[in-house]
Amino acid sequence: MKKNRSQVVYQESPLDQLREFAEAKVNRHKGDASSQAVDEHKDKLLDGLLSAGFDEKSCLSRYQSVLYRRPSPHKPSSYLQSRLRKYEDLHKQCGPYTESYNKTVEKLKSGHHLWTLYSGPTECNYIVWIASSGLGNKLLTVASAFLYALLTNRVLLVDRGKDMGDLFCEPFPEMSWLLPLDFPLNQFNKFERRSPESYGNMLKTNAISNTMNSLPPFLYLHLNHDYDDQDKRFLCDQDQSLLQKIPWLITRSNEYFVPSLFLISSFEQELSNLFPSKVTVFHHLGRYLFHPSNAVWGLITRYYEAYLANADERVGIQIRTFEHGTPPFQHVMDQIVACFLKEKILPEVDPSQEPILTASGNRKSKAVLITSLHSGYFDKIRNMYWEKPTVTGETIGVYQPSHEELQQTENNFHDRKAWAEMYLLSLTDVLITSSWSTFGYVAQSLAGLKPWILYRPENHTAPDPPCHRIVSMEPCFHAPPSLDCRAKTRIDNGALVPHIRHCEDVSVGLKLVEVGKF
Repeated sequence: MKKNRSQVVYQESPLDQLREFAEAKVNRHKGDASSQAVDEHKDKLLDGLLSAGFDEKSCLSRYQSVLYRRPSPHKPSSYLQSRLRKYEDLHKQCGPYTESYNKTVEKLKSGHHLWTLYSGPTECNYIVWIASSGLGNKLLTVASAFLYALLTNRVLLVDRGKDMGDLFCEPFPEMSWLLPLDFPLNQFNKFERRSPESYGNMLKTNAISNTMNSLPPFLYLHLNHDYDDQDKRFLCDQDQSLLQKIPWLITRSNEYFVPSLFLISSFEQELSNLFPSKVTVFHHLGRYLFHPSNAVWGLITRYYEAYLANADERVGIQIRTFEHGTPPFQHVMDQIVACFLKEKILPEVDPSQEPILTASGNRKSKAVLITSLHSGYFDKIRNMYWEKPTVTGETIGVYQPSHEELQQTENNFHDRKAWAEMYLLSLTDVLITSSWSTFGYVAQSLAGLKPWILYRPENHTAPDPPCHRIVSMEPCFHAPPSLDCRAKTRIDNGALVPHIRHCEDVSVGLKLVEVGKF
């Protein structure tokens, strides 16, 4: 196991000791709460986003997050609050092993491949999310599927994969969001782009249409980046009436497809009511859905208390490179330093090494949290501020929780640390993130911050300028459709409405923006 770069929170130890340490009792934020309960003056329900009544011990993070995060200036609409409460009622009525759930599952078990329309609408309809890709992608796609569930009155059930149940608390009261292990279609590895059950392939073969008297009880929606024009019909307005007749939608995606939902005219009014500020979708849904499990919350709070809590300002730097070769790369290091110096996020150092004569009690401190698969960038930035004083007299502490060297998708303890680091980044005051990184998207949106994003280098050269402040905290939809659903011609979906534009880091991507600020 790699030694932790901060040298205190994790020591060189056997894996079983590290697991035991991760499960240890969560420390509380100094001065903000007693050991028994969250300070009653803190808004633990996040302006009505969360519902009361959960057992707080079963999920410490749900109501303790307010102790570590400054209040969000972005308030959920009263309509979003009411819809979330209605959804919770629906989930309780239709969740796993309820009478309604059992009825619809029986149709799948009995091998009924067609669903007779004349039998009337089903009481409960579902969208099942299949675990796919890395952790950042998972969070973005669960939020996308949940928004679709809200828009279409469906119940979201998530495939637990290797560790979804271990990383996150249950978000809905009294009923699990995890798909039961005995679900009859749980051989999800068979579902892919060429599957005959996919919506795209059924359209190609004319096996499904709105005029049919009988429809299948389930459809597979292939929404990965490699989907074709027929798969993309899921994001067409005229297909929604057909999809509404299908009790079970099974979806696999590695894309944040929320921006395209805003281009479906039948959803337009509902989305406007839910999100009067369109750039807050993941900020609100992410804080509602994704509460770290107690084991992960322990990692987060212990690290925060040890290294970040006492600083006057916290700066997060998330580094993800797509370069070939062995890191650290000097041009990437040059780019990172150029960004935080140019934007005055961190101070310059004095090459003369003369100490700044400032009373220690008056010195401002900044804690820099670096997340990267590699340790080299941390070493260089830490040494930069250790070996020379800053010209401002500020003290700079540089910390990196882990360096795994390689991304280990669905490795349980790797994902625990990845989720903890993502969340820690979201507790900072200023963010620098990397282009194309879903890890960075999640952190910025949970934080409610518009980070400086590092442009992707070309030809092993640091770009000039090195970074750019993005206009919206919303994640980017990397591979959106470019098809006019009715005319069946290519179209620039980034030029149709003022609140959807192309992303700063992915030129073909789409993101929600504040009107007039792009």
